[in-house]
Amino acid sequence: MIYTKKIASLFLTGTLLVGLPGGVFAKQENKVVDLTVLGDSLAAGSTPYKKEGKGYGEFLKERFEQSQYTGELDNHGVPGYFSWQLLNDVRTKDDVRQSIQHAEVIVMDIGANDLLKALYTNDLELVQVALGKVQNNLSLILKTIDELNPDADVYVMGYYNPFPYYPEEQQASLMPMLKELNKVIEEVSEVNGDTFVTTEKVIAKHYEDYLPNPADIHLSEEGYKTVAMEFWKAIDENLE
Repeated sequence: MIYTKKIASLFLTGTLLVGLPGGVFAKQENKVVDLTVLGDSLAAGSTPYKKEGKGYGEFLKERFEQSQYTGELDNHGVPGYFSWQLLNDVRTKDDVRQSIQHAEVIVMDIGANDLLKALYTNDLELVQVALGKVQNNLSLILKTIDELNPDADVYVMGYYNPFPYYPEEQQASLMPMLKELNKVIEEVSEVNGDTFVTTEKVIAKHYEDYLPNPADIHLSEEGYKTVAMEFWKAIDENLE
């Protein structure tokens, strides 16, 4: 956790100084959290109208700043990314690996494009194959992150329903597959000792605002702010 792994020594030092004879006052140190974002178009900040904006990482950085944290934001989200591509990045791309090594907090989402590609085939066997690949690739991604930076706190996003405007009969066939994807992501995250962050219910509550374009699966700015807040709630528990 951030508190125990990264800044506990700062607070311990401050406590010791305050307790010194003569009323010596410790100057409060800045709390530094470098944030790395990994993933697909949601990490990159793709909007519902084919533009690039702020993703959940940028809004999460703002939330850190509101809580008096300083630090750098490195966003490596890439629209259209599959799990195997992110795995390749964390294994081979120097800028991504260095960003991971220097981060206190890493947030990410990956796996939706693997599933969506399989769904378009209408082949349930290929859907299961895709889920298996997500499971394997995500496990290797998280293990690689641990090798690069065992002290970082890692948070992995579960996906919301990207098709809330579809007819009920289509929803009935799609939602079990989405739940299976999220189950895979949650189980792999927990096995690796990382934190799963759910977004499905919070986005569904106001999907007209968060997914304003029925023909596009990407979030509005308010949607990304909402996802960032879900990340923050999980992170905040580790800051205390």
